[in-house]
Amino acid sequence: MRLVVAGSPAAAVPTLRRLAASDHEIAAVLTRTPTPQGRKRVLTPTPVAQAAEELGLPVIEAVRVDDEVTARIADLGVDLGVIVAYGALLRRPALDTPRHGWVNLHFSDLPAYRGAAPVQRAVMAGDTRTAATVFQLVEALDAGPVFASDPFTIDAEATAGEVLAAMAERGADTVLRVVDAIADGTAVAHEQVGTPTTAPKTTIEDGLVRFAAPAAVVHAHLRGVTPEPGAYAHLGETRVKLLRSARLSPGSSEPVPSLAPGALALHGGRLLVGTADDPLVLTEVQPAGKKAMDGAAWARGLGDLTSAVLS
Repeated sequence: MRLVVAGSPAAAVPTLRRLAASDHEIAAVLTRTPTPQGRKRVLTPTPVAQAAEELGLPVIEAVRVDDEVTARIADLGVDLGVIVAYGALLRRPALDTPRHGWVNLHFSDLPAYRGAAPVQRAVMAGDTRTAATVFQLVEALDAGPVFASDPFTIDAEATAGEVLAAMAERGADTVLRVVDAIADGTAVAHEQVGTPTTAPKTTIEDGLVRFAAPAAVVHAHLRGVTPEPGAYAHLGETRVKLLRSARLSPGSSEPVPSLAPGALALHGGRLLVGTADDPLVLTEVQPAGKKAMDGAAWARGLGDLTSAVLS
């Protein structure tokens, strides 16, 4: 089939590469326009645009699919549109332009976590399972009938970024399977079943870690907002990024200090922070204006931790 593939972030690149290596023809790649990146704010193409250039594929850069972009896609005579995290909604007549419409790869077990941040919200909630789902795109948000949903187990120590990267690879295979089925006429889509939940885009405020919750909740939250928008807390007036944490081994007989929520202590060569129940290990942090470092090394540099509290 002749395809148009839409996507912008790194999570869309595996699908683009998988389809480019298939028997299907990619007529064009639709992606967002370049944005300023880094401290020097250098105008940088999206990861999908960069991958498309490597693959020698024509690129359409647009912040939204307006009448002009829709006309360009129509001129390509495509059979199917494939979208993975493009970053803008498609409306009619854009949805009706490809002969078979559009299919979308979404990183949740729909109808759970409809929205912009399904992986982040699932990890923040402490979920252990999710799915890579391919569905028919409709005007309502992530509400179309489902062609395929492949289960995915969320590693208990993985960050949202790590989970998304792994799901992007798994999902690329799911997309290709669905595209093949649509091409040979065997694809069947079923309406979503269950109560929908939403996954709104995370904000800087979501990154603030609150240690008054149990350790399992704090750990899940920290993992869920890593790397974006980034977990952080304050030590006095100083903001500290919390890059990685770890749970204490369950059932361990090793005595650990009892710590108030947010209180810091060095114990057994590790930096512990108090929560509502068990302490949590802060394995990697990044103080303001400095590079990422081992949590215990940072704590040793602080000196006396008696009154040190993250909030």
